[in-house]
Amino acid sequence: MPRVVVLLVRLGLAVGSGLLLTAAFEPVALPWVLPFAVAGYFLSVRGARPRVGFLVGLAFGVAFYFTHIVWMKDSVGPDAWAGLAGVEALFYGVLGALLPALTRLPLWPLWASAAWTAMEFTRSTWPCSGMPWGRLAYAVADTPVAPSLAYVGATGVTFGLALLGALLTWLLVAPRGRHLLGVAGIAVVLGGIAAAAVRPWQADETGHLRVAAVQGDVPGPGNDILYDHHQVTRNHADATLDLAAQVRAGTQERPDLVVWPENSTATDPFRDGADNAAITGAVQAVGVPVLVGAMVDGDETHVLNQGIVWDPVTGAGERYTKRHPVPFGEYIPFRGLIDGWNFGRLAIIGRDMVAGTGKEPLTVAGARIADAICFDVAYDDVLDQQVSRGAQLVTVQTSNATFIFTHQVEQQFAITRLRAIETGRYVVVASTNGLTGVIAPDGSVVAKAEPRTRSVLDEQVGLVNALTPAVRIGPWLGRGAAAVTLVGLVLAALGGRRRRRVVATPRHDAPDAPDQEMSLT
Repeated sequence: MPRVVVLLVRLGLAVGSGLLLTAAFEPVALPWVLPFAVAGYFLSVRGARPRVGFLVGLAFGVAFYFTHIVWMKDSVGPDAWAGLAGVEALFYGVLGALLPALTRLPLWPLWASAAWTAMEFTRSTWPCSGMPWGRLAYAVADTPVAPSLAYVGATGVTFGLALLGALLTWLLVAPRGRHLLGVAGIAVVLGGIAAAAVRPWQADETGHLRVAAVQGDVPGPGNDILYDHHQVTRNHADATLDLAAQVRAGTQERPDLVVWPENSTATDPFRDGADNAAITGAVQAVGVPVLVGAMVDGDETHVLNQGIVWDPVTGAGERYTKRHPVPFGEYIPFRGLIDGWNFGRLAIIGRDMVAGTGKEPLTVAGARIADAICFDVAYDDVLDQQVSRGAQLVTVQTSNATFIFTHQVEQQFAITRLRAIETGRYVVVASTNGLTGVIAPDGSVVAKAEPRTRSVLDEQVGLVNALTPAVRIGPWLGRGAAAVTLVGLVLAALGGRRRRRVVATPRHDAPDAPDQEMSLT
């Protein structure tokens, strides 16, 4: 078959598989296609030369990532969408260049799956803190695979799904008589998934907390938090005042904690008198601590995105600062090199958001709480580090108003549900106008507010001290996958050198045999 035709077949398979992977996530949400999409990717690059593998892998990455985060195009801007999706697509291209070498190794599905896992692990942390959106594990919230998250975490689940895809590829390309090994491998993976589903991780609750999550709503078009940011603060204050009135009337039990979302005040509440008065009045009226989402001034060129524990007696206290600000969304990397350029909506980012470094949970109402702000929930290190240090409950403060008319909101809520399973904790989500919800440790949704409404969810949640195996493992599975991939590449390189030496060495074992031209293929 002509090389051009082979290349076109590879590219077609890669693009189709990338689009199939998109269908695993919201809004289509067909998670059963995951291993088939990965199998298509492995098949499209198998046996290719590195340059061809890169091109084919890149085609897969473009097809997948540009469609997976298409919500960025209209909500943030086509420039940011193209830039971010383009960078993430490159990772699939690099993987495509490396996989042909790994697939020459014995038991290559293990090596290939480790490489896929290492690729996701790397792109979720680098560059500029990475972009975890689109990891295989983030599509399994409503599947039998979900309980496995408590045991092996998102990284382990990704490896298992990638391995299923690689084993399916093995069944298609393995020589006759070796298919049994692929069937056995699939049986082992499915057996592990079934075992976790039959015996999901559970822990005794050591206490309870009544938590109210406030969704104040966003005035105007609903997708611009700055349209009337003072009214956003008043909306959340008014909803809390209504809750306080119900408590006084005896129609509502007093909560132990109230959670406001990210950007519930878009100005520094220590400098803005009106917002400060609204927050203080609401907190004192309800009579319990309120976790307020606030933008706090750093200096003339920097700002901090914080969750502040606001006590009715002592005022502002402990704080959590967002660990992973969004590049080109909340800060501009290499600003000094591109200042003065016209970057569309990026021009409104006048000050860079400073990344937080805190790993200790907040102490509120006698409980230890792990906080995450918006995109933080997609990163492995934020909640794991706080839970491993004693957090008994998780709160997620998010705005999402920018994305309220897109499917980003559903994608993020699905990731949040997975974090509940992974950490074995109740998760309370407060959003400005959606999605606000309370999630149980098994990932089920206890309560959820309608988007674009003013709502207060008041639920009693359990406190858990025990650590899931996934939290105990932490980042080591990802690091291990990267190490295994490096070892595999070294072995493949050494094997390639041996094959070249064999090719270059004339045979002397046959008498009077003339020199023979040998082929690497």
